[in-house]
Amino acid sequence: MQNSEKKKYDGVTIALYIAIILFGWVNIYAACYDELHASIFDLSCQHGKQIIWIALAAMLAFSILMIEPRLFSNTSYAIYVVVLGLLVVTLFIGQVVNGGKGWINFGFFKFQPAEFAKFATALALSKYMSAIDLDTSKPKTWFWALAILGIPALLILMQDDTGSAMVFAGFVFPMFREGLTHYVLILGAVVIVLFVLALLVNNWVMIALIAACCALYLFVWLNKRTRKDWMKTIGFFVVCTLFTLSVDFAFNNVLQSHQRERIDVLLGKTEDIKGAGYNVHQSKIAIGSGGFLGKGFLAGTITKADFVPEQETDFIFCTVGEEWGFVGSTTLIILYMALLMRIIAMAERQRSTYSRFYGYSVASILFMHVLINIGMVLGLLPVIGIPLPFFSYGGSSLLAFTILLFIFIRQDADRNQLL
Repeated sequence: MQNSEKKKYDGVTIALYIAIILFGWVNIYAACYDELHASIFDLSCQHGKQIIWIALAAMLAFSILMIEPRLFSNTSYAIYVVVLGLLVVTLFIGQVVNGGKGWINFGFFKFQPAEFAKFATALALSKYMSAIDLDTSKPKTWFWALAILGIPALLILMQDDTGSAMVFAGFVFPMFREGLTHYVLILGAVVIVLFVLALLVNNWVMIALIAACCALYLFVWLNKRTRKDWMKTIGFFVVCTLFTLSVDFAFNNVLQSHQRERIDVLLGKTEDIKGAGYNVHQSKIAIGSGGFLGKGFLAGTITKADFVPEQETDFIFCTVGEEWGFVGSTTLIILYMALLMRIIAMAERQRSTYSRFYGYSVASILFMHVLINIGMVLGLLPVIGIPLPFFSYGGSSLLAFTILLFIFIRQDADRNQLL
C-alpha cells in the first residue's frame, strides 16, 4: 500500500464518472417510478438497489486507488486465467437470463463473469504487449494477441451473449495504436460489408460483384501486374466467395432465432413491430416524443406505461430521450465523449507501454458499449442486449466498469513509473 495523499488522481475523469452514474441513477428511478414506490431510496425497487451497487462501486474505486499499481501488472495473467475459468464454469452451471446463459446465481445476487472478462482481457493484453522482447513486426505477435482476446470472446459467444462478445472487437483499436497494420481494419470492414450484402443480395450476384471488384483492381488500379498481384487477387476472390457462401449457413445455424429476426428487421427484410421489432419501435416513439427539451422528469408517458421492455437496463437511453429530450440525450453523449477523450489523453501521457495500452483498451471497451447500446436503441444496430456504461441498472456491469476505469486512474497517478 502507498499513501494516497501523495498521489494526484485525475479529477476530471472521476468527475465525469460520478456525473454519468448519478444521471443514470436518476433515469433508473424515472424508468421504474410508480406511486407505490415513490421514494428514490426504496430498496425493494431497482432504483433503490442501484444505490447499493453505487455505494459498493464507490468503495471498490477507493480501494483500487489505494493499491500499488504494479500489483495489477504482476497479476494480469493470473486474473485473466481466473476469469476464463469462471466463463467455463458458467457454460455448465450458468442461469439463462434473456436468452443468454451468462449468469451465476448465488441466491442473494447474480454474477455475470462476461462483464469482468473485459477488464481481465485488457490487463492480459497490456501485459503481453508490453513485453520487452516483443517484436510487433512479426505476425505471430498479433496472432497471440488475437488469441488472448479471442478465447474469452468465444466463451462468451458460447453463452449466447453476442453483445458482450462483439465488444471484444474494440481491442483492435489499442492494437492499431501499438503498430497493428491497417489492413486488419480494412479486412474487418470488408467482412462486415460482405456479411450485410450476402444477406440482402443473391449469392451469385455477390460473386459477380466480387469478381468485378477484383478485375477493376487488376486492370484499372494497377499499372503493372506481377504474378504476386495475380495470386493475391485470386486468393482474395476465393476467400470472399467462400465467406459469402458461408453467410447463409452461419446466419441460420449460429445465430439464435430471435437474433436472426432482429437482423431481418434492421435490414428491412421484415417488419414486425409486434414481435422482433417491438422494442426498437417503442423506443423510437419514446425518444421522438421527447422533442427538443423533453416531457420533463417523471412525465414520460411511454416510460410510465412500460411500453419499452428493459427500459431501466439495455433501453434506458429511451427514458433519457423522452423525459430530457434532445438536450438531455446530447448532454449524455457529450459526457461520454468527454470521458473517452480524457482517457485517450491520459493514455498518451503514459511512460509505459502497459499503461498506455490499457488506457486505450478502457476507451475502446467503453466506446463499443456506448456505440452498440445507443445504436440499437435508435434502430441503427441489431438489438443484442448490452448495457450503457455506468448508466444502466445492474451490479455486475457497474462494478466491472468501475474496476476497468479506476485501475487506469490508479496507473495514471503513477504514470512516471514503468510498470
